[in-house]
Amino acid sequence: MYKQIDYTSNPTFICLSRSITRAYYRNSVGGLLLFDITNRRSFQNVHNWLEEARSHVQPHSIVFLLVGHKCDLEAQRQVTQHEAEKLAGAYGMRYVETSARDAINVEKAFVDLTREIFELVRSGDIQMQDNWEGVKSGFVPNTVHSSEEVTKGNRQCFC
Repeated sequence: MYKQIDYTSNPTFICLSRSITRAYYRNSVGGLLLFDITNRRSFQNVHNWLEEARSHVQPHSIVFLLVGHKCDLEAQRQVTQHEAEKLAGAYGMRYVETSARDAINVEKAFVDLTREIFELVRSGDIQMQDNWEGVKSGFVPNTVHSSEEVTKGNRQCFC
């Protein structure tokens, strides 16, 4: 979602950072909550990041997908897949491991999150509301397609 950078304890920066954070989350419907599987501390901070994000989208809710990135660095792994799946389940999220370097599951993470949001909109669990820009009315396809699905069988891109 975003990378938190500590620029010291400067009160001006902290105030500005919190304002930017609130604006960043406003009207969000979904988000990828990432941690580094080679860094246990980043995994331990997932709860804090989740609570911060949820506090900024109130009164609305946000759909998250927990993403363990750098799965290409298996020898340096500090967080097991089982641990991450257990945490995701405890928060009602799904879990996927990715590697940007090796292009593993990156698109899958976005497609899975988009599909989950789409299903929640279609079922009525997420609804358009006054003064909320999170979900806008307009063309809604019957299905969500990944680029891999589109290229199979002479299908055309819907974008």
